[in-house]
Order: sequence, then structure tokens, then C-alpha cells
Amino acid sequence: MIRSFARSAHPVTVALFVACAVVQVFLAGLGVFDSPKAFVTHREFGYMFGWLTLVILVFALVGRMPGRLIGLSALILVLFALQSVFVALRADMPAIAALHPLNGFAILLVSSVTFRISWAARSAPVEAAGMAATSAVGSGVGEPG
Repeated sequence: MIRSFARSAHPVTVALFVACAVVQVFLAGLGVFDSPKAFVTHREFGYMFGWLTLVILVFALVGRMPGRLIGLSALILVLFALQSVFVALRADMPAIAALHPLNGFAILLVSSVTFRISWAARSAPVEAAGMAATSAVGSGVGEPG
């Protein structure tokens, strides 16, 4: 039951994360084009929705999602953590800190792809991924003859 919930909740949580990331880009734009004070909102909102990265990974693991989705979910978490690292380097290494907006777009790309794959996998049987690997091994595929 919990596994089924996690499989259904994963794409919904990823979709919420994508929506928050889009809002985050808008808030950065406000900081550039309206008032630098808007960057405070950008920063605080980022910290607020950052916890979703951990929830996404937990749902992927509990839901026994395919390995690709677990890897993408972990990648979202890592990329998101790097955002704060890039900002922290702005005084000492501005060229590295300049990766912050590029990494933001990478987060959007990876999370969008994760959503698409997760949405398709949400109703697939949990055993399907394990059975596919077992049938490939048991069928003689890749075994010396």
C-alpha cells in the first residue's frame, strides 16, 4: 500500500517541484529587472521548496521506481544542493558562482524529464523492473554458449 502511494505521489511531487522551479526563475528575474531586494524572496523561496528534493528521492526509493528514476531523483537533489554552493563561492570564485543560473536550468531540465518518466511509470507494476532484469539473465541473453 505504501509502495503504491509512493509510486503515485512521485510524479505529483516532481510536478510541484517543477512549478516551484519556474516560480524561482521568475523571482530571480524580479531581482534583476525590478529590485535587488527581490533576491531575498528568491533565496528564501528556494530554501522553502528545497525539501521537496528529499521527498522526491524518498518516494522513488519507497515506490521501488526503476533505477533510472531513482538516479534522476538523486540527481535533482545533488543539483539543488550545488545551487547554494555556487552562491557561496561568489566572492572567492565568481566564474564558478556564475554556474548558478546554468545549474538552475539543468535542475529544470532534469526535473521535467523525471516528471515525464515518472508519470509513465506510476502505474507500472512494481515487479516489472525486477522481472525484466531476471528474464534477460534467465533467457540466455549475454551468456556464453
